[in-house]
Amino acid sequence: MIDDSHPLLLGSGSPRRREILTTLGLPLRVAAAEVDEAGRAGEDAAAYLERVTLAKLAAARRLRQAAGAGAILVADTSVLLGDSILGKPRDEVDARAMLRALSGREHQVWTRFAIAGGDRADVAAASAPGLAEALHAETVVTRVRFRELDDGEVASYAATGEGLDKAGAYAIQGIGAFAVARIDGSYSNVVGLPACEVVAALRATGLLARFPLSLARSS
Repeated sequence: MIDDSHPLLLGSGSPRRREILTTLGLPLRVAAAEVDEAGRAGEDAAAYLERVTLAKLAAARRLRQAAGAGAILVADTSVLLGDSILGKPRDEVDARAMLRALSGREHQVWTRFAIAGGDRADVAAASAPGLAEALHAETVVTRVRFRELDDGEVASYAATGEGLDKAGAYAIQGIGAFAVARIDGSYSNVVGLPACEVVAALRATGLLARFPLSLARSS
């Protein structure tokens, strides 16, 4: 159960995910679960995200006790342009290439998140076959369309460095909003974590007995 005495462990160093969970009022500890995020030959987006989130979950389990936390949440986000997975750009040149590819087109942002309970008992309660490490795992997809960007806009935005640590080389919550003409689906999913679906999953698994917790604290 998530409360002030048993905070949620976010197994991610992403400041965007931390901000989303903090805004939701969830007691939180943060410990980045470092794993190899390199794609494998022939691996599609669904398989990649499942593998990486389960690896992050395993890594976060080893950090939980030292962090003084109970339940665990991990996530990974990919940008898909057609069948191509766009991860974080290697450098500014790579960022410009990604932005040119996205210009004037629709792409998808996939975020997969996984939740584990406060102890190993959650293994037996896994929500579906193949999720023996998680109480709940889910992938949320948002469609995003960029307007046409000229070369000057691409170069100037890439030079800000804002998108260098983000899948697809842009930040919808920052300067990168200038490029986004339309979204279909969860906005927070594009930022890095689908808030609606995460809260619903925490409630469904019994890890949040009540929400918002601020109401529970004031009652």
